[in-house]
Amino acid sequence: MALEVDTGPSTTEAPSTEPHLDVPRPRPSRPTAVPVLLRDAPLVVPVAPSAPEPPRRPRSDQRSWLRLDWRAKAMIQKVLGAVPGGAELHYVLQRVGGGMAQFERECDVKVDDWRLMVEQLRAARVDLSHATMLEVGTGWYPTFPVCLYLAGAARVLTFDITRHLRPEMVRRLVARLAHHVRTIAKAGGTSEAEVETRRAALSHALGRGASLLDATGHVVDYRAPADATETGLPAGAHDVVFSNSVLEHVPPDTIHRMFREAYRVLRPGGVMFHSVNCGDHYAYTDPSIDQLHYLKYSEARWAWWNTRFLYQNRLRSIDFTEAAREAGFAIETDTSRANPRHLAGLDQIVVDPCFAGYTREQLAITSIDFIARKPASR
Repeated sequence: MALEVDTGPSTTEAPSTEPHLDVPRPRPSRPTAVPVLLRDAPLVVPVAPSAPEPPRRPRSDQRSWLRLDWRAKAMIQKVLGAVPGGAELHYVLQRVGGGMAQFERECDVKVDDWRLMVEQLRAARVDLSHATMLEVGTGWYPTFPVCLYLAGAARVLTFDITRHLRPEMVRRLVARLAHHVRTIAKAGGTSEAEVETRRAALSHALGRGASLLDATGHVVDYRAPADATETGLPAGAHDVVFSNSVLEHVPPDTIHRMFREAYRVLRPGGVMFHSVNCGDHYAYTDPSIDQLHYLKYSEARWAWWNTRFLYQNRLRSIDFTEAAREAGFAIETDTSRANPRHLAGLDQIVVDPCFAGYTREQLAITSIDFIARKPASR
């Protein structure tokens, strides 16, 4: 379930001169009836002794070619969020000056993020060829669901709170994936010929005006608007629930409800995979600030800078894994690590007291991939 935001960047830790615009949500001044997840103790990550270290995310975030003061961007988005036709104009601006202005690069980044997710799911013993999967937050185009279809997944539902998907963007995505046939085949454990046959047939069907559902033989099912906290799906029928650069844009209380619903729809032994970019997204277009910039602001002040199109909850990585545990999951993989550059950067800013419950290491983590498993015995 994505809110109305820019299409999210990869959750990669960005070098000091990078990330890109998009996605990919005010952390309200003490969000209405939203529990704040703060802890004083350092995070101790349970990792299976035999599990290899999770792959690091590539440094794939790039700063947008558009340089824009973060406050100016916020004001533009506030205006667009308040005027009739603002959502359509926002889409146009994304095509002209946002992440979609460099579609090929953005798509390539998402494919690599998909590859990393598949590698981690395989390490968690998920068989894609028989998996029924649910994506939370489709975005502007369905990279992960289409790649999963090409790799041979059994069924992929993809939910979004707002209907962002455009037929022209889906067709453009499928065309670009011709450059990634080898990657998809290798990650999916299938042949390049099989992937390309599926891709070409999909491209042809979409070109004739078929829906994504029909063009994929009812494998990829796009539902929007749809609520990932109340899916209406049968209990225990899914193998995987996943998202990519979405949870950082979701209010904390919604994340709790989303995880409880994921627990309900997953079969015993099923998993959640979430990739989260918990750094300041305004840094992607304003080189004068970094990913820790938003830690300087109180809840009330930050609420003013949040917009309809770019809401950021400012939760730290530990909040997501603790919310998963509270929903009943066991954390099997947690890639969060404190970035030394960000640790040093904390000395250059005054962190607002609302973050006093976090350790320095927790504040300095700006990305996390985690796998949470529903116990097999329940």
